[in-house]
Amino acid sequence: MGAITEQAAQLVKRQGMMTNPYLERLQNGSMSLEGFRASQEQFFFAVTFFPRPMAALVARIPDPRHRLDILHNLVEEHGEFDEKAFHHNTFQSFLGSIGSRVETLERQPVAPPLRAFNSVLSSACLLDELEVGVACMGIIEYAFAGISAVVGQAVIKRGWVEPEKMVHYNLHAEIDERHAAEFFRVIEPAWAQEDRRYFIQQGLELGIYVFDRLYRDLAEIAGN
Repeated sequence: MGAITEQAAQLVKRQGMMTNPYLERLQNGSMSLEGFRASQEQFFFAVTFFPRPMAALVARIPDPRHRLDILHNLVEEHGEFDEKAFHHNTFQSFLGSIGSRVETLERQPVAPPLRAFNSVLSSACLLDELEVGVACMGIIEYAFAGISAVVGQAVIKRGWVEPEKMVHYNLHAEIDERHAAEFFRVIEPAWAQEDRRYFIQQGLELGIYVFDRLYRDLAEIAGN
């Protein structure tokens, strides 16, 4: 485990990301299918937006060799150029499996917490120090691997989706730790420089804070 990955793991634990109220309610049975569906329909706006700040980071990396890790991540977000496998589309398939009207999804209003989350990612990746943006996106990928496993298992356990029909979350549970490592490799050399390490730390803390905050807001969207 690299130094930045180790730091990310510590921050995820310290933040209590995996015991976030959203995940707790999903696992303990107190979240209804209707509430879960409403929250996931809003989460769609984070899923479909996520590649855009990622693409901005690729454009900002001066060394073309260092662009490749994040560029590969970006290509995977787009299904390795297979439109049916775009994460935008696999998440819509997941929503369809829990009863969402996918054809009207993109016409729904975006809730303020989702717009706030997406705006933070845009600002970090476009306007802040490069290390801040890369670390922010990387720790979100790192945390989402564990979150995806929890969500996928809980949805199957509740009987909302049959195991063989589970899409999107199973994939992210498998690949997102690797995606995080791809982000962290870009900034690993900067960890040894005290002035640049500060910006990496800032990005890690920002990323886990806004991701945890997003899931707390999603718990409110899900209702009681």
